[in-house]
Amino acid sequence: MTASTPAQHPSHSLGRQTPLGRRVALARMGAGLLACGPAWAWAADNDTTFDEQSILKAATEFFGKTTEGLAKVIEKAFKEQGRPNAYIVGEEVSAAISVGVRYGDGRLTMKSGATQRVYWAGPSIGFDVGADASKVFTLIYKLPSPEAIFQRYPGVEGSLYYIGGVGINYQRLDGVTLAPVRLGVGLRTGASVGYVHYRREKSLNPL
Repeated sequence: MTASTPAQHPSHSLGRQTPLGRRVALARMGAGLLACGPAWAWAADNDTTFDEQSILKAATEFFGKTTEGLAKVIEKAFKEQGRPNAYIVGEEVSAAISVGVRYGDGRLTMKSGATQRVYWAGPSIGFDVGADASKVFTLIYKLPSPEAIFQRYPGVEGSLYYIGGVGINYQRLDGVTLAPVRLGVGLRTGASVGYVHYRREKSLNPL
């Protein structure tokens, strides 16, 4: 009488898996995680940052009109800096006789929904004479919280761009980048020089 071979339970097969079999299984698992990784990253980025179309819509509504220059400036900022996680809409006044000053106030809005009233002031070095008032729409990148805005942000020298009557320049500190966008009036050669101090309360001290 021939003895029957007991059926192998699946767990027994797994338990006696060869080193090669285990490596193959781990490789397949790793490949699956890598395939899912970009989707996870995209979902997280989409939840915490603004896309280009929503920023252009918000800027157009704020300025009251859209121009080819505005669209190109925002496109440029997205290409160079990525997706912002906050922005400020506000108004400012500035004046210059070689050395200028700039004062402003507005409201910061984060993608998370948090908001914060913000005031700012700062010196600049320009080559024109006069004074003006203007609206400013500031894109903000990698801001960890609304409170983190309250610092002095140096202007990035040479970062001032003009495209179709719209100006943009960069201010940067500790990994946080601010990109103020100005339409028409308020464009100054010296806007990218010096720094801007963002505060909780209004102050006439530009420093």
